[in-house]
Amino acid sequence: MNLALKARPMDDVETPAGPVLAAVPATAALELRGVSKSYGQGVQRSVVLKSLNLRVEEGEFVAIVGFSGSGKTTLISLLAGLITADEGQVLKQGRPITGPGPDRGIVFQSYSLMPWLSVRENVALAVDRVFASESAAERADRVKRYVSMVGLTPAIDKKPAQLSGGMRQRVAVARALATDPDVLLLDEPLSALDAL
Repeated sequence: MNLALKARPMDDVETPAGPVLAAVPATAALELRGVSKSYGQGVQRSVVLKSLNLRVEEGEFVAIVGFSGSGKTTLISLLAGLITADEGQVLKQGRPITGPGPDRGIVFQSYSLMPWLSVRENVALAVDRVFASESAAERADRVKRYVSMVGLTPAIDKKPAQLSGGMRQRVAVARALATDPDVLLLDEPLSALDAL
């Protein structure tokens, strides 16, 4: 918690005036204030999230658990900036989230890979965009490091159709991690992976 000095009022003459420490809450890494989201119109309208409040502190790990259709993916999509709330505020470090950004990495339930690109090229797609100021060699090293981290170095030049479901999901994880985001949003990212 951040601390700030708060001066006593000048009209307090009973005791000598001096600084008093008062707690000031730090800005949350992520925050939802009164967020609601619905899909459809009229009688077909389905309320997915209603008046949701959530505060995630810096360095905190949060898991959202719920039944299928309870709004977990909608919540992640709001935090990623892929959709907007009908009501309320979605904030990152006190600022409104207005769209997707490299500061928030996301791994979807589905692999979301470009089928015509290799493992290396799928990871490089994100790395080249986020680290455009780095040299080609630095970006290539970054790609190799994260492909290795998920154990896919032997498959680095294979296309998604040549990979198992678990391997495809590991490519998506490598791509999200390689951009070095402030926040990592995971929508059941390990469902296709085996225990190892």
